[in-house]
Amino acid sequence: MEFSRFLHDGFDLAFIDEGEGDPVLLIHGFASNIMANWVDPGWVKTLTNAGYRAIAFDNRGHGLSSKSYRPGDYTPEKMASDATALFDHLDIDRAHVKGYSMGARIAAFMAVAVPQRVATVTFGGLGTGMVDGVGDWNAVAEALLAEDRDTITDRKALAFRVFADQTGSDRQALAACISESRKELTPTQLAAITMPALVAVGSRDDIGGSAAGLAALLPKGEAFVIEGRDHMLSVGDRRFKARQLEFFEENPL
Repeated sequence: MEFSRFLHDGFDLAFIDEGEGDPVLLIHGFASNIMANWVDPGWVKTLTNAGYRAIAFDNRGHGLSSKSYRPGDYTPEKMASDATALFDHLDIDRAHVKGYSMGARIAAFMAVAVPQRVATVTFGGLGTGMVDGVGDWNAVAEALLAEDRDTITDRKALAFRVFADQTGSDRQALAACISESRKELTPTQLAAITMPALVAVGSRDDIGGSAAGLAALLPKGEAFVIEGRDHMLSVGDRRFKARQLEFFEENPL
């Protein structure tokens, strides 16, 4: 896998650009990266084999991209602007945009800011949490900064700490990110997302909220429940991949 880089807003951001065909931008979730969210679960292979151009980048503070310890650098608006800057860097006018979890929120802010650049949008792992919030994450921030993870008692916080360790993340950067990146969208903002939208959330996901609830707030929203999957295991589900390809076929560029 060949990584390239581009500069935006003071950050040196890593990205991949694989395959040919209609472009699909992939925006990963919190504490994840290109490899963990899109390559290892088979998304890049699935898309390129189906004739799409798969583009993915490491969000600021994540993966191979540069880090900041200033919470203000991690607003969804700023992170969405990185995605738009990548379009400019690659001379892409318009593409399918797909995000997972935090990446879904970033994709939503991108769809609001530059709707003319977003042909379709897919929100994976995030339903009504987009508007209602996804709970108190102070425990997650504390867990990320804990010296000894054996002292962490909160189940969700421990899961994210373990994941951050597995991905080799800069935990201080993640703690800064989590304080600002969970900004909610209003129903008015969601009503402005008029392109076709797929909302895919696992039936056992206790973080993202209802897929149907979010889809109902979107003018062209469609819910897809990934049966039997939780927040972590929904990512690479084969049924999710199959429905995603159908969605792109139904809504070509």
